[in-house]
Amino acid sequence: MSTTTLTLILTLIPLLPLLAATLTCGLQNGRRAAAVAIVAMLGSCGLAIAALIESWGMSEAQRYTNDIPWLTVGETSISFDFVLDPLTGVMAAMVTFIGLLIFIYSAGYMKDDQRMARFFCYLSLFAAGMLGLVLANSLLLLFMCWEIVGVASYLLISFWNHKPEAAAAGKKAFIVTRIGDIGFLIGILLAFKTTGTLTLYNEAGSGMLQQDLTGTVFGISVAAVISLLLFMGAVGKSGQLPLHVWLPDAMEGPTPVSALIHAATMVAAGVFLVARTFPLFEVGGTLPVVAWVGAITALVAAFIALGQYDLKRILAYSTVSQLGLMMVGLGVGGVSVGMFHLLTHAFFKALLFLGAGSIIHGCHEEQDIRKMGGLAKPMPVTTIAYLCGTLALVAFPFTSGFFSKDEILAGAWATNQPVFWIAAAASLLTALYMTRQCLYVFPGVHRGEHTPHESPRIMTVPLVILALFALGLGGLAKGTILDKLPHLDYEHTTIVLAVSIAVALGGIALGWLIYRGRALGQAADPLAVTPLVRKLWFDELYAATVGRLWALAIVIAEQLNELLLFIRDLAVLLADRIGNAFAVGGDRKLIDTLAFDGMCNRLRSAGHAVTRPQNGFLPGYLRLIALGAVALGILVFWL
Repeated sequence: MSTTTLTLILTLIPLLPLLAATLTCGLQNGRRAAAVAIVAMLGSCGLAIAALIESWGMSEAQRYTNDIPWLTVGETSISFDFVLDPLTGVMAAMVTFIGLLIFIYSAGYMKDDQRMARFFCYLSLFAAGMLGLVLANSLLLLFMCWEIVGVASYLLISFWNHKPEAAAAGKKAFIVTRIGDIGFLIGILLAFKTTGTLTLYNEAGSGMLQQDLTGTVFGISVAAVISLLLFMGAVGKSGQLPLHVWLPDAMEGPTPVSALIHAATMVAAGVFLVARTFPLFEVGGTLPVVAWVGAITALVAAFIALGQYDLKRILAYSTVSQLGLMMVGLGVGGVSVGMFHLLTHAFFKALLFLGAGSIIHGCHEEQDIRKMGGLAKPMPVTTIAYLCGTLALVAFPFTSGFFSKDEILAGAWATNQPVFWIAAAASLLTALYMTRQCLYVFPGVHRGEHTPHESPRIMTVPLVILALFALGLGGLAKGTILDKLPHLDYEHTTIVLAVSIAVALGGIALGWLIYRGRALGQAADPLAVTPLVRKLWFDELYAATVGRLWALAIVIAEQLNELLLFIRDLAVLLADRIGNAFAVGGDRKLIDTLAFDGMCNRLRSAGHAVTRPQNGFLPGYLRLIALGAVALGILVFWL
């Protein structure tokens, strides 16, 4: 493929959804907007697959970069650079393919919403931002697309802003992720100051990730400082502790938004950022930090999921936990391990969220699992697809999640065994809470007020497609993904495989033993204890600390505002008094006498003095001529 063709393909991949967002902005016809958005995403998907095929022929050290000039500041040239390598190819193909299925699903899910056209405008903007982020070869372009994703996610999470919970969730997501973005921005500035460039790779070998960073900042390796600052952005976007609190609340948005944000796109952006800038983490020696943060997040989120009753919120905490495992994979196994789990997770978690949307749709917008039950008969397609996603999530043997999670555990066993046991415990809890959820939802009798029904084909067909990937993708991609992307050297041992199978089957068995025969939805849930139901009081903790500081800042701002208003009013009053006094007592004296009347009188007197000799009296003229001649003579003599 020629460089011109490849440049055009990479440019069109994010440009087509952006064009769809522009065309659908202001449309009133929801179906027409959906058609435009789906066609644009279909085009991007085809181009992304072509780019993936092209990148798959590259070795680990090969990559294609282009240079689209943007602006020049001093001696620094800033370009809209795109890069294509196996990492970019895999991410772009995954985002567009899953995004296409979610777009199609959304056409059925949102068909009765009056603002359907606006919804697809926001979806297209989101997809354009995410694809630009994936393709970016410049930290500046990556950060710009990163913020577009943040704005679009705010618009989508708070899409039903007539509900106070949705409006609050959108603001919470936007503000919390901005905290991480501050660190990300500082890291970009420090990286630019250190390397003198914002480009990640170039043909000359002088890109940011191609340089040896040997300097220090306050006695700490500059690579370590930069990588940790970038990791702050990843922590915010990917919902890692302690900035995870926004992600479960984001469930207030429409379910396709949950699938798009929490499966393939926004939350994966933080993991992708670490993978893209992986050389900085290697040189800086900060991979153990990534692994430990991920392991603790995975375990804490899995515990909290045990005590939730909201169908989507359980999946949200599951997403937080799985993102933690991806960070563990990056920290202990390298890019290939973390991205392998990101890829498989994108498919089975998209399946679970879309399945949850189908369940909610069939149960007339009910989301409380205590009011479900008995859905297996009226919703057979949704049930089978959801169970396939559940098996992949709990890493049931030979599903896609099994292969990717096994690689994470193998890397942890070889490099950091405490992290291995924490990750194994999180996997056990995952199998437990998903078994609990499925037993609440599918068997038994229906406990809701309305009769459930199966969703239309436009919603169930994407579920079937995703279910096939959830079951079979892991085995197909295992060798190719691990060979094409950077990874650390480690060996597989029997104990890793044994533990991996034991935690999956043991969690399912434990859930079955606890909830089999229990009067679900009526008797007390043995796992829904207060600390887990209250989400370990993270929200209350932030409300008591950061929230109070925020409230104090608001009070101070209000007092400062009142002070400024007082100063303004005082200045206006003084000016008014001075003006009145000046007008009454000083207008005639100062203005009339000195400035106006006085000036006129002086001009009149000067004019009279000048014109006085011009009186027509001849002797006077002769005297003036004589005086002038004498003065002229003296002047000539003097010179």
